[in-house]
Amino acid sequence: MTKSELMAELAAANPHLTARDVELIVATVFDEITGALARGERVELRGFGAFTVKRRSARTGRNPRTGETVPVEEKAVPFFKAGKELRERVNKGKAAR
Repeated sequence: MTKSELMAELAAANPHLTARDVELIVATVFDEITGALARGERVELRGFGAFTVKRRSARTGRNPRTGETVPVEEKAVPFFKAGKELRERVNKGKAAR
């Protein structure tokens, strides 16, 4: 599902909201999650999952085209761990197919 598909479904489920309102709500939620992760905070959505930031230490990588070794700097990457309820709902959906 894309962001625009999400907004279309939310607008259809909530006809009292305008498309602009739905777009603002979705953008605000994503911006808040992004901002919290940028500050190094954990974002937990009960029943859905948790977003955290993991650090990847510096290492020596390899250019696949030339085979040359290149230094890869330390970096932070977002990480998502699905919650129990989400995992159960996804697995029930698989069994129903």
